[in-house]
Amino acid sequence: MSARDRAHGTSAQQRRAVTPQMATVTIRDVAALAEVSPATVSRVLNADPRVAPALRERVHGAVEKLGYRPNSQARSLRTRATRVIGLIIADIQNPFFTALARGVEDAASERDYSVVLANSDENLDKEQRYLEVAAGERMAGVVLAPSSTAHSRIGTLTDRGIPVVVIDRRLRSTDVDSVLVNNRQAAKAAVDHLIAAGCRRIAMITGPSDASTATGRLSGYRAALRGAGIEPDPALEICGDYRVEGGRAAVRSVLALRDRPDGLFVGNNLMMVGALHALADTSVTFPADILLAGFDEMSWAGFAPPITLVEQPSYEIGRRATELVLRRVAGEVFPAQSIVLPANLRIRESTHRIVVA
Repeated sequence: MSARDRAHGTSAQQRRAVTPQMATVTIRDVAALAEVSPATVSRVLNADPRVAPALRERVHGAVEKLGYRPNSQARSLRTRATRVIGLIIADIQNPFFTALARGVEDAASERDYSVVLANSDENLDKEQRYLEVAAGERMAGVVLAPSSTAHSRIGTLTDRGIPVVVIDRRLRSTDVDSVLVNNRQAAKAAVDHLIAAGCRRIAMITGPSDASTATGRLSGYRAALRGAGIEPDPALEICGDYRVEGGRAAVRSVLALRDRPDGLFVGNNLMMVGALHALADTSVTFPADILLAGFDEMSWAGFAPPITLVEQPSYEIGRRATELVLRRVAGEVFPAQSIVLPANLRIRESTHRIVVA
């Protein structure tokens, strides 16, 4: 034991035991102890004058108590953060994201921020790489449509104090700002309409089980059936992948059932395209043979007759999410917000029952 160790009553072994523990302390640990956001901790550490004195004192107290030592390179990067917002979407081929991206761009441009778009393609590894790029490029904030409700990880950004707002799907394990629609309520309205039109055997093409949009829409479908005294039939619940071919395959399997459904609810717009191909392949027509409703607008597709669809406020989702993330970037401190916007059911010819005299 050195003279310094003897003077302080510690051994080299004890010092080695402490060092790894201190190294594991993150900006999120400091934020939790100080009861502020990681972005606020980052601003305090970078001597941002916009932070209130009381908050600054709490952060410094938490830093001292935990022994947190910020990485000097990371601090330098954050002080030189660009005026760029990252937009990471799950599927660039889905037109739902087109209007959404415009909402993000308009809101960002009004505040002199630029937008960089990335497509995760529903792939968690690809999504993670883009999150790391956003951190490395010192983006001011990120709007994210997660690939997975349960497995997407945003700590790459939040640990560095970069604000994140999620859209379209929830993140199960993270308390973060979000802008969504009530998928359960909207799906229930669509299936309620099919029931009111006379359907009693309604099939649903749902999405991936780890997407909150899919689970919410499936829950709404089941709630509508039970509300009408119809017990859900597992054989009529077919899992798709939110892609065209997945919708085509799912509808083919439904139409192969001995007791075909008289109504069909499709969980997103791309699967609806596949559903229409499957109906055409099997010479099943709507609304004569089956009533048809879906989720997400399809005006871009130009199909006729028009289809009854749940219409999401895509542009507004993008705009509101960007406004939220820029409030965080500006230093505002407030509890995590969950904004739920209404979706509207547009009733069209595909659910008009044809009566033969």
